[in-house]
Amino acid sequence: MASLQSWLEIDPKSQFSLHNLPFGIISTAEDPQLHPAIAIGDYALDLHVFTRHNGFAALSIFQPYQAVFLSQSTLNHFAALGRPMHKVVRGYLQSVLLKDGPFPGVFQENESLRSAALIPLQRCQMHLPMRINDYTDFYAGLHHAYNVGVLFRGPDNALQPNYTHLPVGYHGRASSIVVSGTPIRRPNGQIFTDPTTKTPALAPCRKLDMELELGCFVCKPSALGQPIAISDAQEHLFGFVLLNDWSARDIQAWEYVPLGPFNSKNFGTTISPWVVLMDALEPFATTGIDNKVKPLPYLDEKGKETHFDINLTTTLTTASGKSTTICRTNAKNLLFSFPQMLAHHTVGGCPFNVGDLLGSGTISGKEKSAKGCLLEQSENGKVSIRLEDGEERTFLQDGDTVMINGVSGSEGSFVGFGNCSGRIEAALDLEYD
Repeated sequence: MASLQSWLEIDPKSQFSLHNLPFGIISTAEDPQLHPAIAIGDYALDLHVFTRHNGFAALSIFQPYQAVFLSQSTLNHFAALGRPMHKVVRGYLQSVLLKDGPFPGVFQENESLRSAALIPLQRCQMHLPMRINDYTDFYAGLHHAYNVGVLFRGPDNALQPNYTHLPVGYHGRASSIVVSGTPIRRPNGQIFTDPTTKTPALAPCRKLDMELELGCFVCKPSALGQPIAISDAQEHLFGFVLLNDWSARDIQAWEYVPLGPFNSKNFGTTISPWVVLMDALEPFATTGIDNKVKPLPYLDEKGKETHFDINLTTTLTTASGKSTTICRTNAKNLLFSFPQMLAHHTVGGCPFNVGDLLGSGTISGKEKSAKGCLLEQSENGKVSIRLEDGEERTFLQDGDTVMINGVSGSEGSFVGFGNCSGRIEAALDLEYD
């Protein structure tokens, strides 16, 4: 892929190259009102300012009433315009930022607009990009599902009989989804503090974990009772974020029978602030893990490339400030794609709304270094993980910071997500009479 050159100076190592232009919601000390922006190099291009100064005047197809959607406090209204309009707007913004592009007078030669609309990222406060009404987390990482199954059921019964036939998922909690950088408090819950008894106690989680995932936002609603066809599912998807599904493994072990995760998963889910649009990832489209089971027709993509080649890493930083990369994997390590997740989710008639979020489930590779959560890496606490500062971990301790990063492409044309990070705070001291 030939590298696009901007008149704006951009570090070749930046994840926010001209090939990317992810959308997010920012505020600044000077303008505390939440509004949209795109990331370009070390800057945020303030789309509220750009719109107010008639930056879209040269894009005749983008009507003024539509441009107003880029001054809202979330991206929901813009997302609802649909993928064809997303492509047009993103392409236009690329063209006004392009060196020797067709619209030099819009931005490059407009010094007052440049100084007002280009804001250093370090001055921006990031916010949740979408208003999220619903959130479903899937379990589509085959290697993760197998590794966890081996821990609890042995290799012969690691995968449940349904696993390769449908995307397994559970309904998450939208109210506890937070933007990167938000602290995560260690949850209290029912756990077995004394393994010799059969009675649980209310106590802080002792097996606090993270999960490396991708999230995908919905941009096109569906009606109650109306399934989304697999052939149409991609048109319902807005873009991707990184996602950390924080997990309390000891709370989960006690509560998940017979209905699945509840309090072990609802205390916090972190997402990255920039939404990488589907069109930005299209050059990296590929296939996922080969499913030996032929899917039912409503899930059959007929070989279409709907997964993406995204390199993913997880870094753990202790209170000492020393960081250790504890996982390197790739988004190709999913058995089911997001279009398949959406098609399955709606096959019974479940409706979707703009801004609904889907999580992939933990994305682990085959290698030991590619395991996407500490449950796998520590074999449920049996094996310690040695960190760069000499400390060891089986699960997360208070003061630990977990950061997920993801990037596609090569130097000069990287398409990345920025960081998805959260720091663990101590549990509340609960006292009951």
